[in-house]
Amino acid sequence: MNSQRHFARFAEKILLSGIVCALCVYAADWAVFTIRGKPLGSVVVERYLQVPLKGNKTEYDGEGERPVPCSRSFLPQSVWIPCWYLTRHSIQADKL
Repeated sequence: MNSQRHFARFAEKILLSGIVCALCVYAADWAVFTIRGKPLGSVVVERYLQVPLKGNKTEYDGEGERPVPCSRSFLPQSVWIPCWYLTRHSIQADKL
């Protein structure tokens, strides 16, 4: 019984410290984002439209390339996706 309480307290401390660390990382990222002179960047993204066809087939129609604004931060800030994420996912398909 005593060991269960000890384990529960240990797990509680681990969970609490993980939450505090995550909040500190987000707060630091937000501070750097707001203090930085030019916090926004732009990444060129290829856009495609997924059109469903008969027989469970899909056709992809190209919509072309366009620049997408993004935040130069580790985590998403405001409404912008981080630039590192858009760079790795530069091909996007929208369903019709």
